[in-house]
Amino acid sequence: MASAELQGKYQKLAQEYSKLRAQNQVLKKGVVDEQANSAALKEQLKMKDQSLRKLQQEMDSLTFRNLQLAKRVELLQDELALNEPRGKKNKKSGESSSQLSQEQKSVFDEDLQKKIEENERLHIQFFEADEQHKHVEAELRNRLTTLETEAAQNQSVVDGLTRKYMETIEKLQNDKAKLEVKSQVLEKEAKECRLRTEECQLQLKNLHEDLSGRLEESLLIINEKVPFNDTKYSQYNALNVPLHNRRHQLKMRDIAGQALAFVQDLVMALLNFHTYTEQRIQIFPVDSAIDTISPLNQKFSQYLHENAAYVRPLEEGMLHLFESITEDTVTVLETTVKLKIFSEHLTSYICFLRKILPYQLKSLEEECESSLCPSALRARNLELSQDMKKMTAVFEKLQTYVALLALPSTAPDGLLRTNYSSVLTNVGAALHGFHDVMKDISKHYSQKATIEHELPTATQKLITTNDCILSSVVALTNGAGKIASFFNNNVDYFMASLSYGPKAASGFISPLSAECMLQYKKKAATYMKALKKPLGDSVPYEEALANRRVLLSSTESREGLAQQVQQSLEKISKLEQEKEHWMLEAQLAKIKLEKENQRIADKLRSSSSGQLVGLAQESAATVNVPDQEETTAKTVPEPIQSTSLIGILTKTSDSEVPDVESREDLIKNHYMARIVELTSQLQLADSKSVHFYAECRALSKRLALAEKSKETLTEEMKLASQNISRLQDELTTTKRSYEDQLSMMSDHLCSMNETLSKQREEIDTLKMSSKGNSKKNKNR
Repeated sequence: MASAELQGKYQKLAQEYSKLRAQNQVLKKGVVDEQANSAALKEQLKMKDQSLRKLQQEMDSLTFRNLQLAKRVELLQDELALNEPRGKKNKKSGESSSQLSQEQKSVFDEDLQKKIEENERLHIQFFEADEQHKHVEAELRNRLTTLETEAAQNQSVVDGLTRKYMETIEKLQNDKAKLEVKSQVLEKEAKECRLRTEECQLQLKNLHEDLSGRLEESLLIINEKVPFNDTKYSQYNALNVPLHNRRHQLKMRDIAGQALAFVQDLVMALLNFHTYTEQRIQIFPVDSAIDTISPLNQKFSQYLHENAAYVRPLEEGMLHLFESITEDTVTVLETTVKLKIFSEHLTSYICFLRKILPYQLKSLEEECESSLCPSALRARNLELSQDMKKMTAVFEKLQTYVALLALPSTAPDGLLRTNYSSVLTNVGAALHGFHDVMKDISKHYSQKATIEHELPTATQKLITTNDCILSSVVALTNGAGKIASFFNNNVDYFMASLSYGPKAASGFISPLSAECMLQYKKKAATYMKALKKPLGDSVPYEEALANRRVLLSSTESREGLAQQVQQSLEKISKLEQEKEHWMLEAQLAKIKLEKENQRIADKLRSSSSGQLVGLAQESAATVNVPDQEETTAKTVPEPIQSTSLIGILTKTSDSEVPDVESREDLIKNHYMARIVELTSQLQLADSKSVHFYAECRALSKRLALAEKSKETLTEEMKLASQNISRLQDELTTTKRSYEDQLSMMSDHLCSMNETLSKQREEIDTLKMSSKGNSKKNKNR
């Protein structure tokens, strides 16, 4: 940015400098021209001064000469006055002298006349020279004033230029200082960038080696694992699922729904037309209730009675076509398989029309041959027969083009893709022709009905039947018009939608490939639906990062606690099983003890009955102690004593009973304490093992996370290396551009300094010359 601003500033300064230089050159030329003019004027002034001095000298000499001549004239006049009296006295003697004086007088008069003429001429020349001198002096003074004003203006311009030059010099000096500071900063940055570039080059070499190895591995994997490119061949590309265009599908479904409504209206009108035509045959020209109709009309009526079997399938085929167009499918001509069914139903209806057409024409001829048929009615019947032929032909034409449109979904070789647009335009033309034919039929049948209503033999049944036929024909005309306008409005969209298909391909090649593509599309849609799950409430990113370890530890502790609970449940189940086992063992031991006590009592009954009774009671009390939680004591409650069978057998007297009991109590307490200690140690070991297992799982998860973070860091390092290489390139380019700019700026500054020094010298010379001119002008 700074370099761009400096370049802009220097460009502006260079432009101003070039403008000032051009102005300076113009001013130089003007000053030189003025100096030349002033020199020429000086020379002219010198010449005029010289001529004026000469004329003044001549004027002075002439005035002196005139004075001399005037004095001489006065002297001569005085002499003449003195000589006149003398002449009177000496007339005689003076005749000769008078002659001489006359000659002298004539000479003097001539000389005087010459002098007077010369004096007049000199006066005239002096006056002219004086006037010319005054005129030249006035011109020179005016010229001098103009030159002084021009010199003042030039001086002001020179002063302004000097100010501008000084300001530009100061600006350039400041910019030079700034640029020097920036150049120093850039040199420092360049040194740092050099160091960075060296480091980056080392990293680049390492990364290049690493990437080259990975590239070789990836190329080997691609060559070994990737079998082929499916978009290269059109046969395989046709199996690829195209992009789903929901708007296109909704538009096609809407168009198909409108077409279904129009076809339903048309089917209803055709059913009514054929049904009412059958009723009319039964009434006119012969009423079947009064007389038997002709065999031709009977056959015609029989065929017309079967019209529903041919007309209803048209609606069903269009309904199936509409149902096949859904939001999830791809609707093109290759995938619209149901269009073939509609084409077959239309073909069967065309066969029905061909079958009834000759009977219809013969029936109209039979009406014309009857005696009650006027000529106007015969003309209408002929027109109707022609219209029926046209109607059948239009339906055949329409069926041909619909069959062609159904070919891509069954036999793709039957219709080229380039001919789709022409077939669609021909379908629109056929629909318009059908509408025109129905308008003619409606017109002619209305005329025929009006003529028949005027017949005297016209019955009310005939009138109502004709009205019903007319209403059905009008409905057919309106339906045909709606279908024609509808197709004409959407034919451009049909042509544009034909290109909808696989990417980078001309379209589906065969119906089989289109069917496979639709199956793949359904599988992909079900897979995407299976993947799509409702997302829970999102957690802020920072909070998730902060609670990441807590969540990991909580999940680990939860898993550990679940495992501990599972192990404890297993232990509890084992302990319950052992409890049941030992309860059974205790019951068996109790039974054995009772038997043993009874046996011992029987043996010792002979020696001492009282002691044995006490011993039996004590043994019974000791047996009842382990199972006192399950059964109630039957004997008298006594203090619980820990005795054994060994103590009972070794007992000899009453004095030894406390020692035996105390010894057994000690042994029991010792073993109980030992059992408690071992169980506590076992529980502690279990808890430690569970804790260590949880820590191991946590460490394994942390290791997996560390490996993932390592992978992400390696990817980031790759991106960083790419950025470093890019920055290296940018740095080299910017460095070169800065060096070029600095060299250009230094050259520009040197040239500007030289030009400024030259301009200063020229300004000084101009100032000196202008000062000299002003002084000379003032002196003048």
